[in-house]
Amino acid sequence: MTEKEKMFAGQWYNANFDEKLIEERAIVKDLCMKLSSTPMQELSRRRKILREILPNVDADAVEILSPFMVDYGYNIFLGAGTFLNHNCYLMDCAQIRLGKKVFVGPNCGFYTAIHPLDIIKRAEGLEMAKPIEIGDDVWIGGDVTILPGVKIGSGSVIGAKSLVTKDIPENVMAFGNPARVIKKIGMETLLV
Repeated sequence: MTEKEKMFAGQWYNANFDEKLIEERAIVKDLCMKLSSTPMQELSRRRKILREILPNVDADAVEILSPFMVDYGYNIFLGAGTFLNHNCYLMDCAQIRLGKKVFVGPNCGFYTAIHPLDIIKRAEGLEMAKPIEIGDDVWIGGDVTILPGVKIGSGSVIGAKSLVTKDIPENVMAFGNPARVIKKIGMETLLV
């Protein structure tokens, strides 16, 4: 198996010394920098660049503010109406799926990579990745960090500055470090 195939399979793979993966990351990071230097008023040009960065996303159906950074881009799936505020980083070594109408505040990080605790294996460049999945109509406050393998249910709200280390069910408010469910929310709460 290639290192990329191992990455897709959720196995330990060499991310730091595999030439193909290094090249893919360099190309997409250059595109992210190009997007960041493209004025917001040049919407058609920005959407064209976004299509290159995120081939599995309808660039006309989402809004992404700069700066914005990814590792590969092809592992990201965003539903229609999703909004990513400034300085969002999606470390997409595994799939990152955001549903429809997800609102992500500024300075948020979605991290799929896991590194070995053993210093020798870590120095060899090994890592593993677990996917992140966010349901529809989720609101993620500013400065939130979401760790590998986390699922957040539809309709939930994650408070600012939270560290999400485990799954969050649907229709709840959660926050803290680590994030924990504070209360159940319903449509009446959302409409107030």
